[in-house]
Amino acid sequence: MSTPDSQLLITPADRIYVAGHRGMAGSAICRALMAKGYGEAGGGALLTAARSELDLLDPVAVGNWFAANKPDVVILAAAKVGGIHANATYPADFLLDNLKIQNHVIETAWRSGVRRLLFLGSSCIYPKFAEQPIKEEALLTGPLEPTNEWYAIAKIAGIKLCEALRQQHGFDAISLMPTNLYGPGDNYHPTNSHVMAALIRRFQEAKESNAASVTCWGTGTPRREFLHVDDLGEACVFALEHWNPGAAHSPRDSAGQPLTFLNVGTGVDLSIRELAESIANSIDYQGKILWDTSKPDGTPKKQLNVGALSKLGWQARISLWEGLGSAIDSHQELEHI
Repeated sequence: MSTPDSQLLITPADRIYVAGHRGMAGSAICRALMAKGYGEAGGGALLTAARSELDLLDPVAVGNWFAANKPDVVILAAAKVGGIHANATYPADFLLDNLKIQNHVIETAWRSGVRRLLFLGSSCIYPKFAEQPIKEEALLTGPLEPTNEWYAIAKIAGIKLCEALRQQHGFDAISLMPTNLYGPGDNYHPTNSHVMAALIRRFQEAKESNAASVTCWGTGTPRREFLHVDDLGEACVFALEHWNPGAAHSPRDSAGQPLTFLNVGTGVDLSIRELAESIANSIDYQGKILWDTSKPDGTPKKQLNVGALSKLGWQARISLWEGLGSAIDSHQELEHI
């Protein structure tokens, strides 16, 4: 169920600021906005600022930028991100930097009179052993996965700040929790990348060097869900246009209370072993796949219940098999730049 076009909650005449526009998620959101006519072509503006132009860790700079640019809508996709290794190596950075970015942008948006704000969280906010598939109301019902708890705690704080500002001040802030992302703009760093990008790079390099085997972390048994970043971009625009948590038809939890954050994913998962084999086949790597069981697996299963957003009228459209091919192509293009 979606709101009629005449009642869209954002319009092409709005000045929309995308924080983190150069990142994987932020660039996909910009593509989705432009595809739907937002920005200068619609009479409004698509506002962005590179890190050299605006340091989100500096609250004074953030305040000055908002005063000068006067956005109507803010999408907060900026964050310090990384995989298991990065989270374990830089716990203080992940907690402090993300808290600062979120607090500065969200509070300034509220104080500046921004009409709508979308905060982008992560599925890592949920307890390690949450009931599967994970519903939104599982938040804070159990301990987090230790390998990414610092990032998760920051994201939970962002969700709760948006919720608190809505409750106390009527600020129209909503949040989306995407599952594992992949696609154009991903980070293929050998140690600081997420699992999909890390495996693509590893198998591509093994093929090019004729390596006899590739060693992957863990047992390969954990199950993960993957969402193409262009699907996330479209979900963000859809939520901004159609989702009003205070409306009668909006998703609610089992106690009947309105949800202020929604899961975004495909609702389909697979094992890391199956993912590794699929990537190896797609790249045509002929060697052996070995598993280093001394490395952590992380959460055993993380599959989102995406029923709430689905009832509003949005569903992912890019299958993993279609998206995997484009992700491999994207990495190969980067290798030849």
